[in-house]
Amino acid sequence: MIRFPRRRLLQLGAGAAAFFAVTRWAWAQAYPSRPVRIIVGFSAGGPTDTLARLMGQWLTERLGQSFLVENRPGAGSNLATEAVVRAAPDGQTLLLITGANAVNATLYSRLNFNFLQDIVSVAALCREPMAMLVNPAVPASTIAEFIAYTKANPGKVTMASGGIGAPSHMAGEMFKMLTGTDMVHVPYRGAVPALTDLLAGQVHIYFTPLISALDHIKAGKLRVLGVTTLERSKILPDTPSIKEFVPGYDASQLYGVGAPKNTPGEVVDTLNKEINAGLADPKVSERLAQIGVIPLPGSPNSFSKLFAEETEKWAKVIEFSGATAD
Repeated sequence: MIRFPRRRLLQLGAGAAAFFAVTRWAWAQAYPSRPVRIIVGFSAGGPTDTLARLMGQWLTERLGQSFLVENRPGAGSNLATEAVVRAAPDGQTLLLITGANAVNATLYSRLNFNFLQDIVSVAALCREPMAMLVNPAVPASTIAEFIAYTKANPGKVTMASGGIGAPSHMAGEMFKMLTGTDMVHVPYRGAVPALTDLLAGQVHIYFTPLISALDHIKAGKLRVLGVTTLERSKILPDTPSIKEFVPGYDASQLYGVGAPKNTPGEVVDTLNKEINAGLADPKVSERLAQIGVIPLPGSPNSFSKLFAEETEKWAKVIEFSGATAD
């Protein structure tokens, strides 16, 4: 066995540390070396797709390579998530994370991945407020009045949703869980038919992204009782948050960016820095306001913690509702 003097060992150790430091620096400097894919688990044209393309354009301008959106709808965004889980951990394939990822961890009992273990958090993007809407024929103008009306008519109030596990479904189930109300869930195949039947008075209540219902609210075709975020929305400042009447209620939708586990920390940090810069940019923040979302800057660690909390929160709601997608 060759024995090196202690001084020589320290020199070798220092040299190795320097080598790896230079290697990490070089990797960060070289990223991205080719176009990057942002996988979106929903069809083109929707709010999730719009958000991905907005951030993709920003990152393209900042990092000198194209960030291309690739839509892979199906299985409640699980197909897109699995594609990113199986991708090489080099930062060239990213995932547009949505609240569906937090819900699906419990909603689906048989997944080919563990989201919290297999996807590394890169950056939070924003939260999206939803609106609690009722048909004007419903005899309630406030959240308190609606709760009283529902409790006086157990099992007779119908709650529309865009499908089992959809944000509209989860927001309604959380409301039921925290208020002790009994509403009949009526799932539709998407948001459009659910909203159409609410307008027609075929169902009583529906939770939907605030921005998508704004015209109907202003026209008096629908009545908004509250918003699902912890704070009131700047879009409708006179409308209370549901939390003002229902302690603990928060059904806003979380969006962010993720990557395969083992993606180099330097790459994650680069993306996080540039995404946060985008959220602070006046032009980007103006566009985010137009699509009705609230910027949520922060570190990868803060997003990881936040998403774990979201997953736990929705697990309780799903267990309460008994919902399953299997």
